[in-house]
Amino acid sequence: MANLRSLATQVRRTSLLRVPARQTNEFSTSSRNHSYADTLPNLKIGAHTRVLFQGFTGRQATANVKESLAWGTKIVGGVKPGIEGEHLGLPVFPSVRTAQEKAKPDASAIYVPGDQTAKAIEEAIEAEIPLVVAVAEHVPIHDLLRVGDPPRRLDIVAAYITRRFILCFRHSPKQGIVAKSGTLSYETVASTTRAGLGQSLCISMGGDVLAGTNFVDALKIFESDPDTEGIILVGEIGGTAEIDAAEWIKVYNRRTANPKPIMALVGGLHAPPGRIMGHAGAWTALGEPDAKSKYQALERAGAVMVNHPEKFGEGMKTLLNNRSRIQPTQSSKAPNQKKGLHTMRRVSMNREQRTLPSKQTRSLFIKEFQAIDMLREKSISIHEANPSDSDIFLSLTIDRTSLSPCVIASTDTNFASAHTGRFPFAYSTTEISNKSSTIKSIASHLQLPETIHQKLAELVQALWEIFKEKEAYLLEIRAKLSTGGILQIQNARFGFDDAAFRSSGRQKEVHSLRNPAEEVREEVEAEKDGIVYVKLQGEGSIGTLVNGAGLAMNTVDALTIHGGHCANFLDTGGKATSETVKSSFRVITSDPRGIIMAFRDLEMSVPVVVRLRGTNEEQGQRMIAESGLPLHAFDSFEEAAKKVIGLAG
Repeated sequence: MANLRSLATQVRRTSLLRVPARQTNEFSTSSRNHSYADTLPNLKIGAHTRVLFQGFTGRQATANVKESLAWGTKIVGGVKPGIEGEHLGLPVFPSVRTAQEKAKPDASAIYVPGDQTAKAIEEAIEAEIPLVVAVAEHVPIHDLLRVGDPPRRLDIVAAYITRRFILCFRHSPKQGIVAKSGTLSYETVASTTRAGLGQSLCISMGGDVLAGTNFVDALKIFESDPDTEGIILVGEIGGTAEIDAAEWIKVYNRRTANPKPIMALVGGLHAPPGRIMGHAGAWTALGEPDAKSKYQALERAGAVMVNHPEKFGEGMKTLLNNRSRIQPTQSSKAPNQKKGLHTMRRVSMNREQRTLPSKQTRSLFIKEFQAIDMLREKSISIHEANPSDSDIFLSLTIDRTSLSPCVIASTDTNFASAHTGRFPFAYSTTEISNKSSTIKSIASHLQLPETIHQKLAELVQALWEIFKEKEAYLLEIRAKLSTGGILQIQNARFGFDDAAFRSSGRQKEVHSLRNPAEEVREEVEAEKDGIVYVKLQGEGSIGTLVNGAGLAMNTVDALTIHGGHCANFLDTGGKATSETVKSSFRVITSDPRGIIMAFRDLEMSVPVVVRLRGTNEEQGQRMIAESGLPLHAFDSFEEAAKKVIGLAG
């Protein structure tokens, strides 16, 4: 059964909100005294789930509703503001409140333009819909910060922002899957299904910055779920959710006799530092652990690690067989989990020093003099000085754990944890003065004298105003405290959210500062077709062409681990058409017809290896075989990787 399958498969990233609500089948009851944790059961969608669509009559929603109905989803209607009627044989309600009163939905799927999503989410929260799923591909970050601001959460029935979608594949209930990547979720489902295993529930928290419902939330669900026999976690670069999950797993394995086996993967092991890799939140901020650190933490906690999702199926089957031979009174430690598992390949952990690139995609980083000008406009004095060991570093960004703005302060250029402090505060904050607890905490951490507190407050206040007014997501400065008690700003690096401009037309002045002529030509050209392309450094001999950011990251990782040298990261972004392939020399694995047409029309002279995986993979393999073209098609990633590395060599 796949009651919300189409909703999941057509959405790359979404937001979910869990709201304490009235008793509805298995959903939690409404009470302002309930905590956010009390809403965890709302995640357990099933045949009983009554689904409402917001933006019901739009093109995307209409297509999704049709497919959902074909799969047996219990859709109770949809909302079009101010309109009552009928669409696809289902009722149209003028508001979510009306729909809640008349149709009693358990979940709402939001299909509205990015600049209207926050308002639609708020309407669903106010109507106390227990579970809200919203397309979050182009939703401005600051819109979601406003919705999820802590004081507002208290006013809106303790609702909390989450950035995630749910897949509900229920074959024979076996595996609980939680992932940041949609494409890697599909790969994981395919792998476990091929191994004869089923899925109890597949939850993806999404690859976005704001991920209120996280890995630990999902792990708690899977721990207590009698249908879930094994747990699979798929992480990637960005944030600390994987580290939190590792701590939970460590405690779980210690306190539980014969714990459920846990396997994991972390995408982005070979992602260039600081780059945004397709997903809006797939980038490592200052002071955050990189993918290798996350991999090591999960492995130390007892999770069995793999380098590609196709290994999950047979690997989990082995672990489940081992677990069945363990008496319930025994405690299963991490080493026991790995016995007899020979399909896993350990990753070499050579930690690299973190450097900051000059460019990123899916965002705008302005030039240093432009950032300095913004500070001057806020009456901040700029005193140029050469870098020194006594410099301090301030970053105003988003704290992914508290889901709020955050000042990161450090005395170390690499923001090493021992020298770095994180100071989150509410988005509704209007003034950060020298009397505020935030400034006192920052000054104490940096060991600044009290005489400098006022200057520090003025600087942080200026950064905060720029952050809100211009919808930034990362503001970094390097400063020095002079002998005369003057805070000298040495350099600045400011990054802004492109979704505010692309979806809403806001911040035109900021985004007019961009000069594409100074950027990587291939990356700019790819962007025109809605494709995220990152040119990798070094003498890469293998081009990667992948539909999905998480899978694209993992493809680079896996090929590198096998000894390959990748020239690029590429996420097609769902624009899988033959014209896109031909115009940008990209092979799209999700549409075999696109591959064949592009190959013919472009008269490709380099060898092309295609790995197909999906609902139409048999048809795709047949089409490629019958085309007569020199394409090398594989079902197994291992075989495809060996072939392409051999051809490149």
